[in-house]
Amino acid sequence: MNTTQAREKLTAELERLDHEAGEEARDQEEQRDSDELSGGMDFGDRGSRETEAMEDDLALGTLRMQRAEVVAALERIEAGEYGRCAVCGKEIDDERLEARPETDKCRDHADTRSPSRPGSVPRVDT
Repeated sequence: MNTTQAREKLTAELERLDHEAGEEARDQEEQRDSDELSGGMDFGDRGSRETEAMEDDLALGTLRMQRAEVVAALERIEAGEYGRCAVCGKEIDDERLEARPETDKCRDHADTRSPSRPGSVPRVDT
């Protein structure tokens, strides 16, 4: 995949993720406001709300992680490093980049954590 096409796909994905994260944050704020106004929740309601809040936080965390991967891919384009596996350095095939333009690993290393990924820990085989 050429870098122009990749940049377009990644930019569109970044916009989608930002929109979705904004919607999620608004939904969470509306729920908090609604809970404060209702005031009279019983134990079951409170438990349900806590579960929903945890699920919402997880969804928002997933969106942030996806966004970080897209931003990292755009940075690789700018650095001239896009399309190369972060593990072995080989070219990532176009079919894989078409399906996952944010990826930084070839098929052989798809399950390997990248040393360059923020917060990742290199995998150690024992």
